[in-house]
Amino acid sequence: MKFIAGGVAKSEVADTLRPLLREGDTVQVGTDMDAAALLRTGAADYYLGTCHTGAGASLGVLVGLLGSDRTHTFGRRVPSAADVQAAVDAGKVAFGFALDQVQDVVPLLWAALDAKRQG
Repeated sequence: MKFIAGGVAKSEVADTLRPLLREGDTVQVGTDMDAAALLRTGAADYYLGTCHTGAGASLGVLVGLLGSDRTHTFGRRVPSAADVQAAVDAGKVAFGFALDQVQDVVPLLWAALDAKRQG
């Protein structure tokens, strides 16, 4: 899987995700505009974006360019594993969350996305 980490806490997202990755998986730090282009062309699989609220700047451009059917915000709360699984099962590829939730949300997202890959 190829991930893009963006937003205010993009470095922290990438640093949290890297130890979880399997061989061949990648994470790069980028902008929301980079992410939109890479997701649209298939050069990236997922975007994890952060901002202060988890609902605004973390996904604004991606909602506009990819549509709300491919994006999901968890906002200011730490989602349950079931909430994360529901978003993944719905086909979301860009996820937004609050910058103070990175340590909680990234492992949940990783677990759901990795399980999806394994089928």
